[in-house]
Amino acid sequence: MNRRNFIQTGALGVAAAGLSSPLSAEGRIKVGKHTFKHHYAPHEGMFRHHGGKEVLDQLRFIADTGFTAFEDNGMRGRPVGQQQAIGDLLAQLGMTMGVFVAHNIAWNDANLASGDSAKRDQFLAEVRESVEVAKRCNAKWMTVVPGALDKRLALDYQTANVVEALRRAAEILEPHGLIMVLEPLNPFRDHPGLFLSRSPQAYLVCRAVNSPSCKILFDIYHQQITEGNLIPNIEKCWDEIAYFQIGDNPGRNEPSTGEINYRRVFEFIYKKGFRGVLGMEHGNSMPDKAGELAVINAYVEADKF
Repeated sequence: MNRRNFIQTGALGVAAAGLSSPLSAEGRIKVGKHTFKHHYAPHEGMFRHHGGKEVLDQLRFIADTGFTAFEDNGMRGRPVGQQQAIGDLLAQLGMTMGVFVAHNIAWNDANLASGDSAKRDQFLAEVRESVEVAKRCNAKWMTVVPGALDKRLALDYQTANVVEALRRAAEILEPHGLIMVLEPLNPFRDHPGLFLSRSPQAYLVCRAVNSPSCKILFDIYHQQITEGNLIPNIEKCWDEIAYFQIGDNPGRNEPSTGEINYRRVFEFIYKKGFRGVLGMEHGNSMPDKAGELAVINAYVEADKF
């Protein structure tokens, strides 16, 4: 699955979702405002059938529904004016901006792991640009993926190269109070051949960088595929985790569509004291408005703890 394309197909009636959709005075569809314990963050397109085509209208619908955060992997690619408009509306709605991707990810290239100074410098230039993006959209976190493995270099050397690049990036981010979150991605289904795939590996790198601006993005979907044992692994990495992302497995859709007991996971991290953002980086298991209502209902149910 392309991790940037989350809208999928299927079928479910509105009645099955257990939610209604009266029109608001402004003409937006309303489903009732829920109070969630966690700051779950939908992305653009997840509720486009209810919210409309425009991202700002979708944000208003998301807020009307009770979600208190928003994430946008592609924020760097948006026009400057739109970045600012999203940040302004989030502030107006009292919502938190989640992650965006800080740089051009080298999916098939041994980028930071290679130790190539030109590649490192390009990465650092993109991080500097992302500081300005973060200011415009009121973001605190940005995703970093170090790129592919260097098959001609021992893993320990690669790790040293990645740590060096991230230390330099942290020096850029620290004065602004920004945090890059390193995302391990599963090597079996979606992203074979990348340098960073396991939570202990991400933990080691963050400890070596030793900066408040370098932490872990624990993607529950990816780590269920890579290593399972979710709650014990989250607990072991706890001090270095700054952000979570969500997706059930198999299918990478909303909670309750796969094998993960999300209510238990959400309860665990809440009781541990996490009050940050959990990005809804997944698709809708069913199409159209009914599928969007099913997503909302899934979070209502998973948040009951």
